[in-house]
Amino acid sequence: MIHFEGMQGLGTLPALVLPALLARAPLTPEKVTFVWGLAVGSAIARVTTATLAETVLTVRTADPAWAREVERSCALILGRVQQLLGATLVRSIVVEHLNAGLKPRRHS
Repeated sequence: MIHFEGMQGLGTLPALVLPALLARAPLTPEKVTFVWGLAVGSAIARVTTATLAETVLTVRTADPAWAREVERSCALILGRVQQLLGATLVRSIVVEHLNAGLKPRRHS
């Protein structure tokens, strides 16, 4: 097998290309929803909604188990969202559970 120094696998292509493509598109609710789905995967994306206001990504879910899962993974999710949208556009995540009196918590 021939190996070229500095060559990256094809699997890294989306990680390199997507942020550049997304940077060209206007910031819309649809773009935020798309990026949210990429960052968390389809299972979490189906049971949550994500909106961006100012620099805060607010995540809402009706299921307390999914709210805990998102909160547990906030640092990882924030990094992924920042990679796709830009660190200046998203600085923190707030998780809101819709069916309970739980206070939303901000994760930076």
